[in-house]
Amino acid sequence: MTHDIIQYAKDEYNLLLGERMAEDIKISIGSAYELSEPIETIMRGRDLVSGLPKEVVVDDREIRQVLDKSLKILVDTVKSAIEEAPPELVADIMHNGIVLAGGGSLLRGLDKRIAEETLMPVRVCEDPLTAVVRGAGIILEDIEKVRDMIANTGL
Repeated sequence: MTHDIIQYAKDEYNLLLGERMAEDIKISIGSAYELSEPIETIMRGRDLVSGLPKEVVVDDREIRQVLDKSLKILVDTVKSAIEEAPPELVADIMHNGIVLAGGGSLLRGLDKRIAEETLMPVRVCEDPLTAVVRGAGIILEDIEKVRDMIANTGL
C-alpha cells in the first residue's frame, strides 16, 4: 500500500515521495471504507521536474482510491483462504469471526470492508502491532505441542 501511494504521487503530481512520507500518509488519512468526516494531509516530496521540494494536499477519498487495488487483492485473498479452509474451521470462523493482526489491520475501515465482503464478523486483535510476534513466541516456547499441527500444514 505504501508503494501504491509512492507511485500515485509520481504519476499524478510528479512528486517523489520517500517511504516514510508514504507510510505517514497511509496512517494519517488512509482508509478502506468511506469515512464519516473527510480528512486531508500534506504530501511532501521532491518535484521530479524542478528537483525542488514540493507540497500537495491530498484527502482520504483520493488515497482510498489509490489503495483500492491492493485492498481488493487483500480481500480476495481472505475470501480464497476461507473457501479453501476445512468446513470445521469455516464454522469456527463464522462463529468467532475473523481476527486481524499486524500493522495493516490498523487501516481505518479495513475490518468493516472485509466483514461486508465476507459476510462474517471481523475485528482487530488487541495490540495488533505485536500480536504476530507474541504468537510466534508462544509457539516457540512449546514447539512440541504444535509440532504435529505444523507438520500437517506443510510448513
